[in-house]
Amino acid sequence: MTNPSDAADRSAIISVLVDNEAGVLARVIGLFSGRGYNIDSLTVAEVDAARGQSRITIVTSGTEMVIEQIKAQLDRLVPVHGVADLTMAGAHVAREMALAKVLATGTAREDAARIAATFGARVIDATPDTFIFELTAGSETLDAFLGLMRPLGLAEISRTGIVAIACGRQTITDLLNKGT
Repeated sequence: MTNPSDAADRSAIISVLVDNEAGVLARVIGLFSGRGYNIDSLTVAEVDAARGQSRITIVTSGTEMVIEQIKAQLDRLVPVHGVADLTMAGAHVAREMALAKVLATGTAREDAARIAATFGARVIDATPDTFIFELTAGSETLDAFLGLMRPLGLAEISRTGIVAIACGRQTITDLLNKGT
């Protein structure tokens, strides 16, 4: 017999379609904190002004059973319109944006500019001894970029958290109707 605690953890990108009203995000976060679930990343923004709906994207991890519990509990919250697990729904695109401030002069400054260009990062602000770079990419690419900037004078980072969307013709509405 298999012990449930032996089950492997997986990462899940969960999209939640909700009414855009005060207190919704607090209820979602309360669900996670009240049950001891971790949130690795959280983003929220209005996606349909006419319907007054927002989309919350949560990255979390746990066993398959825990992920299913999270989805079921989210789906019972009011005013949630639906919950979709993009990691189980098939192909999807997941990105996050980072702003990185690098304090560097001389060769380190030249190296920072060269690395930024290689990664496709944009220079948002520059002074004689600083750069602020903007990079939108997958989390692993952002981590690699920031890792290379660290020894060059990385002083500050601000990251948005992951946003994700299904590939192809599939929409969040399709996913909600399938119950992923």
